[in-house]
Amino acid sequence: MTKLIVGLGNPGDKYIETKHNVGFMLVDKMCKELNLKFTADKIFQAEIASTFLNGEKVYFVKPTTFMNESGKAVHALLTYYGLGIDDLVIIYDDLDMEVGKIRLRTKGSDGGHNGIKSIIKHIGTQEFKRVKIGIGRPKNNMSVIHHVLGKFDQEDYISILNTLDRVDNAVNHYLQTDNFEQTMQQYNG
Repeated sequence: MTKLIVGLGNPGDKYIETKHNVGFMLVDKMCKELNLKFTADKIFQAEIASTFLNGEKVYFVKPTTFMNESGKAVHALLTYYGLGIDDLVIIYDDLDMEVGKIRLRTKGSDGGHNGIKSIIKHIGTQEFKRVKIGIGRPKNNMSVIHHVLGKFDQEDYISILNTLDRVDNAVNHYLQTDNFEQTMQQYNG
């Protein structure tokens, strides 16, 4: 068995630790703990790190296509490695959940998230495992684009770091048990 753990975000230094990049932050955190290094792959338009966990090959992926074209990298990797939708987990930010909330789902619409919209378009289904991390709605009449491309304030940043610990635990639980339903029951909230 093989798993593809994809964190969504935008490449480049100016987007590091922005709200839209919590998926990248999670994948970076997991790879740092596992002492894995990313390799930039121009063909797949992604940074990829891999290892074996519990006898299973696991690919950690950060698409480098920018958020709105994330589906290109996801589709290319699924196709190249001969993986099914069941082998895929997408981790991304969600505006409609308060900062620090986690929601695991096995299907759903794009919810207005352009990265998810691109993935649905390229893989042809809404039924894939996903971990949504709440980043909250914009405050003080800030535009959505400035909100998602902005950094967390100090209080929210501390909350997000704690959330990333919980998401890390959830993804590891899933990788150990290969049971997403059980992982959802344990970690949603």
